[in-house]
Amino acid sequence: MRHLFSSVLSALFVLVSGPAVAQLIETDADYAVILDHDSGEVLYSKNGDDLMIPASMTKVMTAHIVFERLKTGEIQLDDQFTVSERAWREGGWATGGSTMGLGIGDTPTVAELLRGVIVLSGNDACIVLAEGLSGSEAAFAVEMTNLARSLGLNSATFKNASGLDAEGHRISAADLARLASLTISEFPEFYELYAEESYEWRGIQQPNRNPLLGTLDGADGLKTGRLSVSGFGLVGSAKRGNDRRIIVVNGLESAQARAQEAERLMRFAFSAFETRTVQRAGQRLADLDGAGLLGRRVTGLHRFRVESVDERVQALRLADVAIELLAKILVGVRDVLERRERRDARRDARVEIADELPDVREVLRARILRIDVALVVERQVVR
Repeated sequence: MRHLFSSVLSALFVLVSGPAVAQLIETDADYAVILDHDSGEVLYSKNGDDLMIPASMTKVMTAHIVFERLKTGEIQLDDQFTVSERAWREGGWATGGSTMGLGIGDTPTVAELLRGVIVLSGNDACIVLAEGLSGSEAAFAVEMTNLARSLGLNSATFKNASGLDAEGHRISAADLARLASLTISEFPEFYELYAEESYEWRGIQQPNRNPLLGTLDGADGLKTGRLSVSGFGLVGSAKRGNDRRIIVVNGLESAQARAQEAERLMRFAFSAFETRTVQRAGQRLADLDGAGLLGRRVTGLHRFRVESVDERVQALRLADVAIELLAKILVGVRDVLERRERRDARRDARVEIADELPDVREVLRARILRIDVALVVERQVVR
């Protein structure tokens, strides 16, 4: 029964991520994703699988490669790299872009360069690391792409280490969220750098541009991005209790819009979704709290304890949890629609939704238990 729980979970997400949820989760971002770190489930997606220009969010992959080299011992934090004329010319102060402020011939350490990349979003620091590790930025970009593909991030193609505009330099929001999750899981000792709120180099202190740091409870990373061709974006993460969420937004019109939308979606990520532990070693059930969707609390959602019964009974009981959640969502959607009708003063044209849903739970039980659970048990269960 290896796939039993994941199959029921998948069915739940398919059933609750349709038009009703889309109407309740609205964002001005062109691309948006909410990812549950522990389960790897994409909880919400707007164009999440479409290719987008990541801009400086690219630097999460640049740092990821450096973290790998440090972990294997290929390089050390106190190793020094020399700043080339190209790194200074294409990533320095004169470009008007994000920079660490390195000068030609400077010899910063890997530790200093990492803070230049992560905290300051320095394009010059990215180029120095790329040249120091791979001989050229072009060669480093090939390594970035190859590593992404080996990690299963098949949408990714990188042309440089900094995220500056380049033809074909793309990744999906969903894969960017997964990359952030991998960084957090694999390199916890280095991930802490993303939470640093400022860094000083050569007497010039610059702030971390992540708008969630210091403003949203539990926020501790990752990177912003902005180009004129892509708009303003952010891949961010926060942890509350045992739950960690990762969001990606991109294509917003201003830094203020990015800050507001990122905070709103991250708050939503925790209020609308919760993770429950199934009483079976190694299994987690991430489910959607319909009450949270509507900004109010509904009691009666219960923990499901797996007992020593046959697989069909277990599937039925897990499906019953899905039914309860779906029922609350549909009742909530009814309330939302009724409020919208009253607000728009269209009482005469009002649809009697209550009559159409006389007993949501029974309708769902009749349909879901007959169709979806049958599919789960008969097609998805692998012994």
